[in-house]
Amino acid sequence: MTSTAPESRTDGRQSRWDEHNRTRRRAIVDAAIAVLEQQSPGEELQLQAVADAAGMKRTVLYRHFEDRADLDRAVQRALCARLGDVLAPALTIDGRPDEIVHGLIAAFVRWAVEHPSLVWFAGRDLAGWGDSPINQAMQAIAGAIEVVMEQVVSSLGAELEHDDRAGLDPWVFGMINAVFAAVRRWMAREERVPEVDTFIGILSESIWLQVDGLAQSRGIDLPDLPIRDLLEPLGVEG
Repeated sequence: MTSTAPESRTDGRQSRWDEHNRTRRRAIVDAAIAVLEQQSPGEELQLQAVADAAGMKRTVLYRHFEDRADLDRAVQRALCARLGDVLAPALTIDGRPDEIVHGLIAAFVRWAVEHPSLVWFAGRDLAGWGDSPINQAMQAIAGAIEVVMEQVVSSLGAELEHDDRAGLDPWVFGMINAVFAAVRRWMAREERVPEVDTFIGILSESIWLQVDGLAQSRGIDLPDLPIRDLLEPLGVEG
């Protein structure tokens, strides 16, 4: 007869307990987001409302998070993940460079309009926690955009100088951060003008002028073609 070692039984119980805790944490974070969706931007997230939405006692919340800041940070990470899912389809190589810029900005602006409290909460500054989830999310987006930029430059037979390559990361990150700040400012106005499509057009044009202008100043002409057509000779697939 085969017996189960005590260590194996202990590991199994611990694994189930860890999964239980992860499930509870996800439920609490989802409940917090649901509460935020019902609130106005800037309205304080009440823990009792989160507990009620999660179907738990308020004391249970404290068992799964170190403190309030830990919960807020977890909510921010979840919001950034949702935003990433919204932006991912727009970051494609099936359009011209200017169309991709427009698509990314349109996706973000429309998501922000639909979820104003989530945008506000995602951008909250949680002092003492180091790099914020929104900054990490913008870095991830910037990294994906940089890869496409470098591939396009390579497909055109051009080569970036060392300083340009080194400056690409902060420059792209800065543009993304500027878009985020502009959208938050636009949404916070008493009268939200210009209207959505016009605002998307203004932001898209301003970002594209920076991209195209910097390329032109380096002697790089960005062709009016889908990026896929440029990258196919390199064997790059989207």
